[in-house]
Amino acid sequence: MWGALRLKAFYEKYFNAVSNDKYHNPTKQFSSYFLSFESGARLELMSMEGVTACEKSHAMQVTGLAHFAFALGSEQAVDRLTKTLVDDGYQWVDGPRQTGDGYYESCILDPDGNRLELTV
Repeated sequence: MWGALRLKAFYEKYFNAVSNDKYHNPTKQFSSYFLSFESGARLELMSMEGVTACEKSHAMQVTGLAHFAFALGSEQAVDRLTKTLVDDGYQWVDGPRQTGDGYYESCILDPDGNRLELTV
């Protein structure tokens, strides 16, 4: 499945995102979806010919984007969604756990290997 389409389905299913229709820019040679979340946050998923996938491991931290964080409202919601994602075959990284700075969170990878922090 095309990368952005696979991510679109993931965020719609697990995070109740609502997507616009696919946009294609023939001049810049890219296609994208804008996902809207109940909180008002938006995420653009883009695909462009010639862009190569990052070969980094989820265990490796690099400069740039560290993770996306989703506040789910309760520890029980973090536990439930973490279990659902792991049961559905998505890669678990850490948690659920109480962090040293007082947060309750877990970390899962989305279909493209982006870190998702699930927190209260």
